[in-house]
Amino acid sequence: MIIFRTPISISAPHTYISTRPFLPSGSPLSVIFSTKFIKGIKAQQGKLLTWLAPPLKWIGHSNVVCCTSYSPNGCYIVTGSDDRTIRIWDAKTGDAVGQPLEGHTHWVLSVAYSPNGRHIVSGSSDNTIQIWNAETANAVGKPLEGHMNSVASVAYSPNGRHIVSGSNDNTIQIWNAETGDAVGKPLEGHTTLVALVTYSPDGRHIVSGSYDNTIRIWDAKTGGAVGKPLEGHTHWVLSVAYSPDGRHIVSGSYDNTIRIWNAKTGNAVGKLFEAHTMGVSSVAYSPDGRHIVSGSDDNTIRIWNTKTGVAIGKPLKGHIEVVLSVAYSPDG
Repeated sequence: MIIFRTPISISAPHTYISTRPFLPSGSPLSVIFSTKFIKGIKAQQGKLLTWLAPPLKWIGHSNVVCCTSYSPNGCYIVTGSDDRTIRIWDAKTGDAVGQPLEGHTHWVLSVAYSPNGRHIVSGSSDNTIQIWNAETANAVGKPLEGHMNSVASVAYSPNGRHIVSGSNDNTIQIWNAETGDAVGKPLEGHTTLVALVTYSPDGRHIVSGSYDNTIRIWDAKTGGAVGKPLEGHTHWVLSVAYSPDGRHIVSGSYDNTIRIWNAKTGNAVGKLFEAHTMGVSSVAYSPDGRHIVSGSDDNTIRIWNTKTGVAIGKPLKGHIEVVLSVAYSPDG
């Protein structure tokens, strides 16, 4: 139905009258002819209210788009690219907002909004972190330096006071978001590249995924490791995320699978999520925690039922290369 929405919408009604029971309730054809063909079959479930809008293709970066993130109010999206720039987009229209944020001297691997939406933080393969004014697009202060290799992931704490970074130098660092100073010593434990880091919803813990095939949980205040590494994946762990209630962690791996973990015990919960045919590069929970979205090297995006681990519907297709980053809008 979605694929043939255009011919159905513009063709002579009798040509596609057989599709009427399945048309969105609010579509013109459905409204006009619903009372004229009463004895036909009726769709009991899964019927749309309106036609789904086709996915927007936003063009502006001149190289690979490595990372994406929504603003807290859902009005904007920020992206980082191998073209060394960061761009802000209008989430509704897809239009670029202002000029590109320029300053990094190599690929931009990670971007994130501050909780109040006033700032953006970026991590780059130039080994630095930069804070930006989201409204003016100007860099705020000097780059945060300390990592000895690419900064693969950055995230703000829920209260906006700190930034955490994960690096290809195998370490994690916490920073004061206002002064740019490193807070404490690097968090060490992973034996190779740290792919992704993020805070728990209450800000008390940090979770990290690594190329050593493990996940680690850290005390955000002391920097100490909490429990043993979460083991189960057989290849790189490229993405991790906390559930909105903080009780679970989801991980995506290059072993083509997704796992859910109990954040308190570190035990795997339920079965593997299996459907992607190549590595899973990015995972994220929906705001209500009922679904998980994943992006993969098989060029597709999938949505999953968190409770059952079953993929919902068919994969979302459209990208012609690997899907490196996915994120839910704040309203889900």
